[in-house]
Amino acid sequence: MAARESCSVANVYALQSSKIRSLWFRGVRPSKFRHVYGLPTRKECCYTDISVVRSGNDGNFCAVNPTFLAIVADTTFVVIPINQTGRIDFQCCKVIGHTGQILDLKWNPFDDQMIASASDDCTIKIWKVPEGGLTANLSECMVELVGHKRKVMHVEWHPTAANVLISAGFDHLVCVWDVGNSEKPLLNVISCHVDMIYSLAVSRDGALIATTSKDKKLRVIEPRSGIVVSEGVCHLGTKCSKAVFLDNNRILTTGFSRHSDRQFAVWDQHDLKKPLVQEVIDSSSGVVTPYFDYDTRMIYLAGKGDGNIRYYEVVDEPPYVYYLNQFLSGQPQKALGFMPKRGVTVSQCEVFRFYKLHAAGNICEPISMIVPRKSTLFQSDLYPDTLANVPAIGAKEWFSGRNVQPMLRSMKTGESILDTSQRRESKTVHHSSSKNNILNSLNGNHTNERPVNGTTPSINGNYTNGNSQTTTTTTGSVVTNGNSAGGKNNKENEIDNRKFETNNTKKFAFLSQPTIPDYRPQTQIIEKSQKTSTNQSTKFHQLQAIFGQHQTANHKDIANLQNNLLSSSRNSSRNSSLENINLLNSENELRKAFNKQSDEIKSLRKSLNNSEKRVRELEAEVKRLQLQLKH
Repeated sequence: MAARESCSVANVYALQSSKIRSLWFRGVRPSKFRHVYGLPTRKECCYTDISVVRSGNDGNFCAVNPTFLAIVADTTFVVIPINQTGRIDFQCCKVIGHTGQILDLKWNPFDDQMIASASDDCTIKIWKVPEGGLTANLSECMVELVGHKRKVMHVEWHPTAANVLISAGFDHLVCVWDVGNSEKPLLNVISCHVDMIYSLAVSRDGALIATTSKDKKLRVIEPRSGIVVSEGVCHLGTKCSKAVFLDNNRILTTGFSRHSDRQFAVWDQHDLKKPLVQEVIDSSSGVVTPYFDYDTRMIYLAGKGDGNIRYYEVVDEPPYVYYLNQFLSGQPQKALGFMPKRGVTVSQCEVFRFYKLHAAGNICEPISMIVPRKSTLFQSDLYPDTLANVPAIGAKEWFSGRNVQPMLRSMKTGESILDTSQRRESKTVHHSSSKNNILNSLNGNHTNERPVNGTTPSINGNYTNGNSQTTTTTTGSVVTNGNSAGGKNNKENEIDNRKFETNNTKKFAFLSQPTIPDYRPQTQIIEKSQKTSTNQSTKFHQLQAIFGQHQTANHKDIANLQNNLLSSSRNSSRNSSLENINLLNSENELRKAFNKQSDEIKSLRKSLNNSEKRVRELEAEVKRLQLQLKH
């Protein structure tokens, strides 16, 4: 009986311990992004003394790409090269041209020098920034888009089609523009909203757009026809709500509850009657903006006026969103810009980078989100193929009804690709052909490789016939815009194949050379070594020999050697000193002339800038007087 009771107690204890273990392991979900942390930047690597806009709007006041950083300063905005950190001059060159406050900025994803600005003056302007940055104030825009009746709140570039821009204004209209068409840039006007539009988001392939409005509704719209695909109430609060597209036909929205609690919700984009999941964040008052990374499937939530950035991981099964951690900071943020994935630092395992505009000071601070790993090598699981800066389709093709997935590029090599499977197939074909070539050459059967464009000689330099094998190698073409790219991609693949073949031929030619043994008598080798030893007996070796023999060393020998060395050095130094003096005189004269010319150029530039500034002031005064006369 005692044995049975002890067995039953042991079984109960084992069951309880297994339940506890299952519960504990259920709470710890394995994820490679569980320990992601935010790394702030040192002050000397920030952008300081910038005239940041002091408006209370929730617009996008900061835009970044791998080349430039743009920051709104009321009716103008500053464009800073991304490497020019530190203190920014108060009188630095700006982009001027809007008569109202700028409410949104977006860089073109396919051109790092083109930027779109939306303003309170009811216009959208497209600017082209020079390669090295601004050397003077930029006042002439490439294109001016006029179509909104009230101020323009949001602009978004199409992720796959070239020169397609989508805007939303205070007049409850959503406009679709073709920036490249100067005659009729307006492609479509969507007028399904009845109240103010809070946010505008575009799907990854650009087939759908999502908007949130003051009437508390989330709408998914087909931008070419203006048809509302789905519509539903997202958040019951009256404050601003934001939306962003996730992958797998889902949308994430942030907003406020009926009791003014901040919350986020995940929706199925084809059924907006009920959210898939809805959670409360906290009870703060700042508007939360979501930022989604398609590559890592991480969503970042940053509130205006907050000092922290929360980040979550998105999955396909309920609860769909898992909380990871948050980046804490004592400085509240006014706005955030984010770097495209092709601009992050791969060697530091950086998966995302924010550019934070401080609310209290004129500072823009980069914040890197890093996965802690010791290796500095390329981490393929952290960096899948990301968006490339190459359009996948034209504006006319897209507006005719064609949808295409965006062009991708490798984060390791930087090459642009459309489909990962195509690249893998071409790699397997290339590796199999190279392995066959190596095996054939090792076996002694030299292959005569014959590409499509011609033939190449064998290892011996002659074209082999008879028993030699002939293999044809073809290079796979990368498909862009639905058609074969041909041209550059084919040429690059052929060049890579030829390099690989030439390297192999050189290696096997070297290995095929016979080794010739040295049958010379030992006396010749000894005589050669003696000759080299006598030639190496220089003055320094004599000095070493004299000082090494402590017993037989004489002061006279040392003095004679010193005199010989000094005399030889004096004779050589006299000639060289004259040449050096002449060189120094000519160099000094050239430097003086160069410094004088550079000072003159600086003074001319300064006077030119002052005159241009005076001209602009006079023009503004003339415009003001003309407006007064009209009124």
